[in-house]
Amino acid sequence: MPYTESALRRAEGAVPVPVPVFDDETPAVAKLDPALLDALRRAATAAADDGVEIVVNGGWRSREYQEQLFRAAVSKYGSAAEAARWVATPETSAHVRGDAVDIGPPEASAWLSAHGAGYGLCRIYRNEPWHFELRPEAVERGCPPLYADPTHDPRMRR
Repeated sequence: MPYTESALRRAEGAVPVPVPVFDDETPAVAKLDPALLDALRRAATAAADDGVEIVVNGGWRSREYQEQLFRAAVSKYGSAAEAARWVATPETSAHVRGDAVDIGPPEASAWLSAHGAGYGLCRIYRNEPWHFELRPEAVERGCPPLYADPTHDPRMRR
């Protein structure tokens, strides 16, 4: 059975429509690091108790899909240097490793910003309020200071 373009993109990690954190069929969610996914699901359950729904707008991505996103950002922002403020290369992207998740809606980002450290979930970049990564030490010590954007993150300088 041939795949449609949207099915292929979904298999590469695209999330054309936000999906629940409990969706085990969508590769962007199912291929997240298991510890990150567990923390995210525990946080989502607690957020739901507060009347806030957390959905996934992005998660795991294939190297090819991340490269497409980076090339599109270069086109949009005019240079690789400016694009790097918003989209990582496949070599540096935490999404390619399954170590990052982009969540929504804004109320969910706000809830997770306020409560995520208790689950080890931290915002990493000041310019990306939707982007969270697992920092297990945050449960005890709180989240580390935010980088202004990915260009200030030493992990992006490979």
